[in-house]
Amino acid sequence: MEYNTLGAVDLGSNSFHLAVGRVVDDQIYPLDSLKETVRLGSGLTPDRQLDSLAQDRALAALKRFAERLAGMPREAVRVVGTNALRVAKNAGPFIRRAESILGFPIEIIPGREEARLIYLGVVHSLPLSNANRMVVDIGGGSTEFIIGNKMKTKAMESLYMGCVSYTSRYFPDGRIDKKAFKQAELAARGQVQTIATRFEKEGWKEAVGSSGTARSIAEILLRNGQAERGITAPGLAWLREELIGVGDVRKLSIAGLREDRIPVVAGGVAIMSGIFSELALNRMTVAEGALRDGVLWDLLGRVHHRDIRDVTVDQFVKRYHVDQAQAQRVGQLAETLLRGIEGKKDDLAAVATFLHWAARLHEIGMSIAQGAYHKHSAYILANADMPGFSRQEQGYLSNLVLAQRGKLEKMGAAFGNDERLAALAFCLRLAVIFYRSRRTLRLPKLRVSRSGKAFKLEVESRWLSDHGLVALALEAEREQWDSVGFTFEVVET
Repeated sequence: MEYNTLGAVDLGSNSFHLAVGRVVDDQIYPLDSLKETVRLGSGLTPDRQLDSLAQDRALAALKRFAERLAGMPREAVRVVGTNALRVAKNAGPFIRRAESILGFPIEIIPGREEARLIYLGVVHSLPLSNANRMVVDIGGGSTEFIIGNKMKTKAMESLYMGCVSYTSRYFPDGRIDKKAFKQAELAARGQVQTIATRFEKEGWKEAVGSSGTARSIAEILLRNGQAERGITAPGLAWLREELIGVGDVRKLSIAGLREDRIPVVAGGVAIMSGIFSELALNRMTVAEGALRDGVLWDLLGRVHHRDIRDVTVDQFVKRYHVDQAQAQRVGQLAETLLRGIEGKKDDLAAVATFLHWAARLHEIGMSIAQGAYHKHSAYILANADMPGFSRQEQGYLSNLVLAQRGKLEKMGAAFGNDERLAALAFCLRLAVIFYRSRRTLRLPKLRVSRSGKAFKLEVESRWLSDHGLVALALEAEREQWDSVGFTFEVVET
């Protein structure tokens, strides 16, 4: 389906943002937006647990977001979590509570996927340029750097530094002094130094800042006559001295500094100063587009059948030299079997795309070694940078590929949590078994069915007698499914 209204929610380490857009042809026009200053990142304890106060603030904000998103189709809304939820050890229980309140699934996206989406949001808010741009997005817990040209990214990185984390680390209790500022700047420079050579090699003509820290600094410099547009090195130096001169965030009264930015302004300015120094920047323009806008544009591609995840899968097929004829054979049979067991209440159609992707990628591990290739394939899918895929999606795809062959005991917990995954794995395993010869076969008439945790396959007896390896493998499948609490029956006709 195609949708005329899309929604995006960005669960940032400092603020939560909601954006709703109206789709007209291939354009998105803003309809509504909400912002809640949650400071989820400030609720991370030293042992990386989200404290109860931060969770309560977040859930209260999501309750208000849920009111605005009520009635929107599940496929038309995407919710992404960033650094605070990436690092929190108790993110799982919190996310389950958050999803029940919000009414939509929450994806935790990797840093480089966050960078890709930020660039997508920024580039749609700026005039097209033939020159390289470097986009810098200082968030609450991480800072993303992207070099791109027009719509294409050329280098992306996410560094573990943000305005919330740096403020709490270097400016505790709101105190600001010269020594602490220097330490924060040097720490930021040290982080940027790890990517500087690669980014300078790509080169850029224009530096662009996005999100709250960059916009806040630009507004302060404008209101105080320190820069006519964007952020400048002299203006940044002036702001640094102003903050040190006041010495305490509770005494800050600078024109253009919004009240909600006061608690984190010192960390944000220190990081920006470190970036300017390490990359020898003189000026940075500021864009309106940000992560939430990129999520909307990416979602537009998904619902209008231009999904970046398909592009990523295509690239992996080429990179790992997949035998595409074999992948197609396995994929066609697996998808045929899925249609046979799909029930009205199963919602298997919602995850059918993962079976398609898994069939195309199930042999990428052969580029490492043929032995236990399914384990190598699963490892790659779980750990590689896969633009468009969230961490949960990569994990789901990895589990499905891991389950394609071998013992199923390893999948007990995964199948117990999601019977749909077991159904997809059943289809993929049978397709791999039938096409073990890696050649096109004249398959018999196959009929599959499912009732709860019981799978059944009906196959011609004569065909099985002529294909002993397949018959032997199907016999072994019974024991494997028994090991995870399912049953598998082969009926010869």
